[in-house]
Amino acid sequence: MNYEKYSIGQLAKKTACKVETVHYYEKVGLMPEPPRTEGGHRIYSLAHVKRLNFIRRSRDLGFRIEQVKELLKFIDEPNHYCGEVKAMAMQQSRVVQEKIDDLQRLKSALNEMVTHCASGDKPVDDCPIVDALFTERAAEHY
Repeated sequence: MNYEKYSIGQLAKKTACKVETVHYYEKVGLMPEPPRTEGGHRIYSLAHVKRLNFIRRSRDLGFRIEQVKELLKFIDEPNHYCGEVKAMAMQQSRVVQEKIDDLQRLKSALNEMVTHCASGDKPVDDCPIVDALFTERAAEHY
């Protein structure tokens, strides 16, 4: 059987990842250590490409490194079920929603501060936005 083999540069390019990121994921145990040529160069396979894509997509969805390790454990070890993955995805969805809610509160607070600034020609000493930022818990005042 003929297997495609990739250098670390080719793997990085194929997965839109940086070489340093591949090294980091190997270091933290997300990516398995690949076999090496006699000259010591890493040789990656399609399985590495798929795993790296999985890791990247998981990270894009906001999963922390430890959570990605847990997801990969579900794949790598026997006797795991889709329900376990679903539970993690549902929890991550709640985390994302909390971040969205926080960002919306920040946006409202910033917009409220901006509305208190009638013009942009006041000296900074008289700027209501600067005053609000000096106030403890400024975002909660609005």
